Amino acid sequence: MNKGKIAYKPVGLALGATSGLIAGVVFKQAWKLLGHDDDAPHSTDEDRAWKEILVASALQGAIFAVVKAAVERSGAVATRRLTGTWPG
Repeated sequence: MNKGKIAYKPVGLALGATSGLIAGVVFKQAWKLLGHDDDAPHSTDEDRAWKEILVASALQGAIFAVVKAAVERSGAVATRRLTGTWPG
């Protein structure tokens, strides 16, 4: 493993945590825009239908994956601009 990859590890961890926070906010807003309650259902919510739980889970997973990829890619591009090497 080269020095660039080692130096990028803490940055990658911070970006991962940041992307999780951003994805959570985006999901809550998307859920509200779809006309649902303020809180998305949890898998153990007894009063929610299977369909609602599965739709919420699929939406949350898709949003998380897109936000994570965008944040990590941006971090890699910024690292290359600063160091001249690709961190991945």
